[in-house]
Amino acid sequence: MKRFAAAFLSVLFLAVPAFAGASVAQAEEGARLRVDLTELSPRVITTSTTTLTVTGTVTNTGDRKVTRPQVRLQVGDRATTERGVGDVLSGAVVKDSPLTDFTSVAEALEPGQSAPLNISVPLTGTRAERLGRPGVYPLLVNVNGTPEFGGPARLGAVSMLLPVLSGPGKQTTGRSGAPSMTLLWPLTGNVPHVYASPYGSQLVLADDRMAGEISGDGRLNALVTSAASAVRSNSDLAKSMCFALDPDLLATVDAMSRGYLVHTESGNVDGKGADAAKAWLSDVRSLVGSRCVVALPFADADLDALTRIHPGDTSLVTQAATGAATIQQLTGVTPQTGVLWPDGTPSASVLSALSDAGVRTVLADAGKLAPAAAGGGVTVQGSTVRVQPTDSLVSAALTGVPAVPDSVTVPATTERAIASQNGLGALAFRAGLGQPAGQQRPNHLLVAPPRRWDAPAEEFAAYLRQVSAFLDAGLVTATGLPALLADEPAASGVAGDSGQDPASGVDPGVVSTLSALDVQATGLASAMQVDPTKRVKPDDVVEPVRLAELRGASTAWRGLPVDAATTNAQAELAAISGRVTVSQPKQTIALASGNSPLPVYVSNDLPVGINARFTLNNNTGLRPEDATDRYFPASGGKNYFLPVEALRAGRFSVDVSLSTPTGTPLGSSARFELTSTEYGAITIIATVAAGVALLLLASRRIYRRVKDARAGRDVVD
Repeated sequence: MKRFAAAFLSVLFLAVPAFAGASVAQAEEGARLRVDLTELSPRVITTSTTTLTVTGTVTNTGDRKVTRPQVRLQVGDRATTERGVGDVLSGAVVKDSPLTDFTSVAEALEPGQSAPLNISVPLTGTRAERLGRPGVYPLLVNVNGTPEFGGPARLGAVSMLLPVLSGPGKQTTGRSGAPSMTLLWPLTGNVPHVYASPYGSQLVLADDRMAGEISGDGRLNALVTSAASAVRSNSDLAKSMCFALDPDLLATVDAMSRGYLVHTESGNVDGKGADAAKAWLSDVRSLVGSRCVVALPFADADLDALTRIHPGDTSLVTQAATGAATIQQLTGVTPQTGVLWPDGTPSASVLSALSDAGVRTVLADAGKLAPAAAGGGVTVQGSTVRVQPTDSLVSAALTGVPAVPDSVTVPATTERAIASQNGLGALAFRAGLGQPAGQQRPNHLLVAPPRRWDAPAEEFAAYLRQVSAFLDAGLVTATGLPALLADEPAASGVAGDSGQDPASGVDPGVVSTLSALDVQATGLASAMQVDPTKRVKPDDVVEPVRLAELRGASTAWRGLPVDAATTNAQAELAAISGRVTVSQPKQTIALASGNSPLPVYVSNDLPVGINARFTLNNNTGLRPEDATDRYFPASGGKNYFLPVEALRAGRFSVDVSLSTPTGTPLGSSARFELTSTEYGAITIIATVAAGVALLLLASRRIYRRVKDARAGRDVVD
C-alpha cells in the first residue's frame, strides 16, 4: 500500500492514461498480492471505444509462495444510487460479473517476486453488452492465487469507477438538464515548512522540501502548470475554475525568493530554492490573473482549534480569515470578497468570529448541513454567514478511502490515481449519467478536490482534460463561483455537525502547548514600548509568534507528531526573547565591600524598548534587593548595577536572568563568579556577638580563679 500511482492520460472521450503505482492488495493471513496498474485505456468508454486495456504488475508482498496467480476483469451493475457509488468507494463487496476469462500471470510468485499483468478485452459482441448503456460501472481487477498451506482465494484487487458515456459502437444519446459545475483548484503546502521568521530577520525553513514542491515535477508546480495549460485550451473549463490560495504558502514562497536559510542540527545553511520560488510565483500570477480566486485560512488553520488556543478571544480566527490582503499583494488579484474555504464545518462560535471578520460566505461539505442543499446555498440560522455546499460524494471519491476494510473480497484503495479515476466516475454519476429518468439530481456541483491533493504530475493535467471532455460533451456546464454566489441562498438551516469532529481536529496537546506560548507572547508584547527613533510597534515584533500559532493549528498536521506542529511557535518565541540577554562575565567579579553593587551588562537587540526585572538564583552568598522593573532601551546595551549585600566572605557564584513583569523569560541566565573580602552587616553582627560571648566566658574564668585563690584552694585548670 506504500507504492503510489503515477498517472493517467486521457483525451476527449478516448485516452491512453498511465496509472503508475496505483495499487491495492489484501489477502488472507500470511499471503497477499499487490496490484500495480501502469495503464488503463480508455478512462471513459465512448461510442468509438473498441478495446479496454489494463496493464501493470503483480507483486507477492506476503511471506508465502503463491502458485498459479491469475487475473481477470470484472464489471458490476451500473450504479443507480449514491449509496451504490459509495459502496465502490468504500471497498464494499459489490455484485460483479466476468468481463474476461482468467489469464495466467506466472507459474508461481515467491515472496517479493513480481510478474507483469496485461489484459486487453475487445468491447464487441457479447463482451460489449456488459458496458452497453451509459452510466457509471464498478470495474474490478481481480487477482486469484493459491498460497502455500492454503486454498485458492482472491489475494489482490483494484476496484474503481468506470464512466460509460455511450455504449461501444452505439450512437450517443442527447442529454438535457445537465447541472452546472464549478471546480475549486487548491494551492496549499503539504505542511507549513517555516522554522522561524523573526521580525527583520531572514526566513529559516525547517527543511528544503518546499523547493522540490515548487519546481520540476513537484506537486505544487504540477498543479500550477497543468491548470495553466488546461485553461488556455478550454474556455469553459477556465470559466468554471476558481483557485483556492493559502496566504501562508504565498508569503513563504515570496520570502524564499529573496534568499532563505534551512535549519539543520549543525546550524543553518543556505536554501537552494530561491530561483524556483521566483519562477513559481510568476507562474501563479500568470495563472490567476483576472480569474476567480478564493482564500483559504492562513496555513489552512483549524478555526475551531484557534478558539481553544485563546478562549474568549477570537483574534486568531480573525487573523486566519483575513489573508485576502496577502493574496492580493503577492498575486495582484483580489480574492472573492468575504468568501472563505475552511476545512470542516465551522461551529457557532467560529461562525460568529468569521462574521465579525467580514466573512459572509463559507464553502463547506454539503453532508454536514441541515437541511442538505442540492447545490444551493444555506443561510445558517442565528448567523449572517452563508454556507455554499461542496459536493460530498465527489470530494470523498477524490480524497480516497482511509484504509482497507476487513473484507478481503473487494479491497479498498487509497492510491492517488485510483482516487482521481473514482473522482471522475463520481462526477459523471452526480451529473446524472445513467440514472433513471425522474431521479432528482443537483442543479449545481461545486467540486472540491483534497486541499493537499497529491498525485503524479501527469495526473492533474489528465484529470483536467477529462473534465474538459465532460464539459464539451454537455454532461455538465460551466459556471463561475461569482455567478453561483450571486444567487440567493436556497434554504435556511444549521451546521449539521455543530463544528469540527473532535476525532479529526487538532491534537489537544498541540492546542495546550500553543495556548501556553500565546500567554508568553502576550506577556512579551505588554512589556514592550515603542522606541521613538525606531517607531516599530510591539505587535509587529510579536506577530511572527501569532502566525506560528496559526501554522501550528494547521489541519495539515493531523496524524503527524505533536512536536512538529509546535516547533515554529517555540522557535519564534525563543528568537524574540533571546534578543534581550544578560552577558556572561569573562572573569571573576570582586565585591569591594559588603554592599557593593553587582555590575550586569544587558543587551537589547530588539527594535523596541522593553520592561523587565532581574532575578538572582543560586544566590546563597548574596541578598538581592526586591525585584523592580527596569526599562531597557531598543538596540543597545549597557551596564546595570544591582544593589546586593554580601552575606559571607570568600568565593561563590550566582545566576542572573531577566524576565518580563508577567514572568516570560528573556534570554538565558548568566553565571557570575564572585569573591567577597568584606563582611556584610549580618556577618559583622555575628562576629561581634561571638567576640562578646568570648569576652564574657574569659571574664567568668578569671573571676572563678580569683575567688578560689582567696579561699586558699588550688586552682585546677
